[in-house]
Amino acid sequence: MSTGRFGVRAGVRDGVIAVGVAAALLGTGVSGQHSATRLDVLGYVLLAAGGLALAAARRAPVPVLVVTGLCALGYQAAGFDVPAVAYLFAVYAAMRAGHRAVTVAASVAVLATLPLAALASGLHGTGEAFAQARGALEIAWLIAAGAAGEALRQAERRADEAERTREETARRRADEERLRIARELHDALTHQISIIKVQSEVAVHVARKRGEQVPEALLAIQEAGREATRELRATLEALRDDDTSPPRGLGHVAELVERSRLTGLDATLTIEGQRQDVSAAVGRTVYRIVQESLTNIARHSGAATASVRIDYRPDALAVRIDDDGGGTAPVAAATPTPGVGLLGMRERVTVLGGRLRAEPRGEGGFTVQAELPLDRAS
Repeated sequence: MSTGRFGVRAGVRDGVIAVGVAAALLGTGVSGQHSATRLDVLGYVLLAAGGLALAAARRAPVPVLVVTGLCALGYQAAGFDVPAVAYLFAVYAAMRAGHRAVTVAASVAVLATLPLAALASGLHGTGEAFAQARGALEIAWLIAAGAAGEALRQAERRADEAERTREETARRRADEERLRIARELHDALTHQISIIKVQSEVAVHVARKRGEQVPEALLAIQEAGREATRELRATLEALRDDDTSPPRGLGHVAELVERSRLTGLDATLTIEGQRQDVSAAVGRTVYRIVQESLTNIARHSGAATASVRIDYRPDALAVRIDDDGGGTAPVAAATPTPGVGLLGMRERVTVLGGRLRAEPRGEGGFTVQAELPLDRAS
């Protein structure tokens, strides 16, 4: 049973009910007519025990069913003509928990044994004993208690099924949305990227065939087209939830730095600290941060040099990308307007519980710094 369903409040409520039923049984026992010559103390103990046992009915319905039934038989045999109210509560709890067969068997046994308990109390007539047994446990009330427990069990089961159905519907809609995005990306980007890739490769091939010097920019376009094709394929596979290739991560950062050199940027990579295994999510985030930063440097900063520094710390992985672009100290005083790439980096870092700084440097250029906790990554 779940903690949420049967927490402190449910336990308190069960305790109050148990005390109330025990008090009602004791009150009825004190005010009723019963044999005052023997077993009075035992009878009162059984009356109280039968009621107080209901405090555990939610956690252990079958044992409580047995205990309340035995208590009812016991105080009937002791001469207390008191209805088996606690047993009716136990029947309700056991049926609600789904123990139908056990409840029916126990109830039949109690109904069959109550006349014998009444005879044991000192009654001389069989008819009188059966009348007392019938008064102690009316079949109609017994059926009503069982039916109420079963009805509530069915209602709770339907509610749980409805909750599962909602969750399954939400997952199915998410899957459908991923497939829709994958189709949109495929239709919108694959064709154009393929054209760029093919055209650049043809241009490189023709230049080499003629013995001409291939421009560095053209080689960079060719490599960028290949990488964009790989990235798009990996993204589409992830959206379709059938990704079989390992994601881009820390092991591919060196390739990013090497490709950026083809564009004329003097980029360096420095790795500090003791290397350790990191999760795929952390590695993928570092890769995306470096990729987005180098792309922004190539497009917007006009920088000649850039440095990528990865620092393995005991409880975190830090990454820093600096460039010597056109930023100056006065520019640094202004807060840069975050673009889509920067917002994407910040979202990735925030999800992992890390911190991101992206701002102009006082000595010129721009810096991007991120720190990702290793213990919170998944």
